[in-house]
Amino acid sequence: MSQPIEYLKGVGPLRADLLKKELGLFTYQDLLYLFPYRHIDKTSITKIEDLTTLTEYAQVQGRLWYFENAGGGSAKRLTAYLKDDTGVIELTWFKGMNWVEKMLKQDAVYNAFGKIGFFMDKPQIVHPEIELVTDPKAAVKSYLEPIYPTTEKLRAKGLGGRQISKLTAALFSLLNERELEENLPHYLLQKLKLVSRYEALLNIHFPSSAQAYEQAVRRLKFEELFIAQLRLAIVRIERHRKSKGVVFSKVGELFNAFYQNHLPFQLTGAQKRVLKEIRTDTGSGHQMNRLLQGDVGSGKTIVALLAMLIAIDNGYQCCMMAPTEILSQQHYATISRLAEGLPLQVKLLTGSTPAKNRRVIQKGLTEGLIQIVIGTHALIEETVQFKNLGLAIVDEQHRFGVEQRAKLWKKSSLPPHILVMTATPIPRTLAMTAYGDLDYSIMDELPPGRQPITTVHRFDTARHKVLEFVKSEIDAGRQAYIVFPLIEESAKLDYENLMSGYENIKAFFPEPKYWISMVHGRQPWELKEANMQRFKNKDTQILVGTTVIEVGVDVPNATVMVIESAEKFGLSQLHQLRGRVGRGAEKSYCILITSTELGAEARERMKTMVQTANGFEIAEKDLELRGPGDIEGTRQSGVLNFRIASIVHDKPILDAAKKIAEEMVENDPELTNPENNPLKQYLLSLKGKTPWSKIS
Repeated sequence: MSQPIEYLKGVGPLRADLLKKELGLFTYQDLLYLFPYRHIDKTSITKIEDLTTLTEYAQVQGRLWYFENAGGGSAKRLTAYLKDDTGVIELTWFKGMNWVEKMLKQDAVYNAFGKIGFFMDKPQIVHPEIELVTDPKAAVKSYLEPIYPTTEKLRAKGLGGRQISKLTAALFSLLNERELEENLPHYLLQKLKLVSRYEALLNIHFPSSAQAYEQAVRRLKFEELFIAQLRLAIVRIERHRKSKGVVFSKVGELFNAFYQNHLPFQLTGAQKRVLKEIRTDTGSGHQMNRLLQGDVGSGKTIVALLAMLIAIDNGYQCCMMAPTEILSQQHYATISRLAEGLPLQVKLLTGSTPAKNRRVIQKGLTEGLIQIVIGTHALIEETVQFKNLGLAIVDEQHRFGVEQRAKLWKKSSLPPHILVMTATPIPRTLAMTAYGDLDYSIMDELPPGRQPITTVHRFDTARHKVLEFVKSEIDAGRQAYIVFPLIEESAKLDYENLMSGYENIKAFFPEPKYWISMVHGRQPWELKEANMQRFKNKDTQILVGTTVIEVGVDVPNATVMVIESAEKFGLSQLHQLRGRVGRGAEKSYCILITSTELGAEARERMKTMVQTANGFEIAEKDLELRGPGDIEGTRQSGVLNFRIASIVHDKPILDAAKKIAEEMVENDPELTNPENNPLKQYLLSLKGKTPWSKIS
């Protein structure tokens, strides 16, 4: 299967180069896994008199009665008449007429296939596929004919869908059951009533019937999802069994003092459950690798602090890494405030920390005098060393690469426990595939006292009324965000941009009665931070910005979030932006402004936002609308590059695959049972292609 594609009969060096460039086909195996996107049924012949307006595609057979050229200029056409014992059908070509005419023979028998149309109640096919019938026994196909993806460049070189079908047929003439060894255990095939691997691959290309095709699809979808789940389960169990971690054996004085005297509110059931899971992980002697998903405002920061206090009580240091300086500062301010009165050293280390302060912090970390350090990528620089790092928390983890996270591990003799947090809810099916190697916790409750946010959708024709409402909230002592998707005028896009929007808002809210701050991605960091700080300090009542305010701004007095051109944002981003309000005791609002001309998907997004505030429901809808590759927060992982399975549409198969994979790894973690040997050999053959733990 690893033979270069040029050695296949009908390919050669020139065609091989094109197939590599256009379709990524390098080997026989690549061609084998280039699945057709549909099939044509040429397994039967339809009598001409049986064709009706309800017939979509059909194959007819008849004797060529006569053919003629007609019309002129752009109306020039070639028409042929095919006659069987029940009637006559007209075949018409507007292109390639000379080539077709050369192959037509009067009174010869042809099969014609195509889309059936009627003109003046007479059946016709425009641009049919025709084939000379020389052997009546082979006049119909014994299989459904596959149609393959191709490109203009390939078609120009005679490699259209039909030619690729011939190459695939040539490949199958070289293959048999032995060449395509089974990779699933026999008992699993029997239990799930799955066809063999060879049968599945043959029938995905050349199915003998629609039923054979469905069985092939079912087998290949299960195989793809099962192999992905099995590899993740192996990584997870290997880590649980072999990766030693520091042991947090007790809950000590700091934790108890904070819990009893400093906790600002009673923990939700979800927060308590997650703390218990962290407690179990960190006391097990194995390294914790846990993903904490929490909807906007679910209280992840307090859980992170309590986890850090457990580490400190056991004599270890902690670090918390965030993707931006703004978010790092936010965490630093929150944790410093919460930990006030406790005997703790909490420091902030970012790219803009002055060199003198940086040296003091580095010394404090090396000597163990600083228990908590919060920062950006600056934490993973080689100059930052810890005396005994026990817990590393990574916030908004999808903004960091795996290698960046791994650098934290190397700052301790035993790898520290890792807690990665995200405020982007991840659909369960996506978590099972993209994050299946991590243990994950979900916080799906909001802390007490949080009021639901009222979300409404308004067209831009009602903008004046929206701004009047914003004015009434500001006059009542509140503050507002107004978010735009762009920073400068764009000739292609016809919606309001930040700069002109800012001028319009200034005109509606004149100084000195109203003051406005503006933030966007191109501002110097100091100016951006100063403008945000003015808003936090209530020196300005309106913050106009782009999505830089999506994370890192916590202003309890802000009660209105206006999102301009909301149709230009994804669902998860809209939900994140909405989470900037509703942080205080007052009633809060999110107003989505769009143009009146909305596509079906944009309407669906607005409807979802108005109907639900549940981040997990929104994430599921986002996944359904956009697919896994476009969801912010998904890892660029091979496990999502499925050829045939879909985590959106094949949830039942995914659930079954996950359950069976976990049971198998629990009962036979090394896959040493003889019956699992085909699977083990197959996994080992994949080993070099994607990172996974050693099986030996």
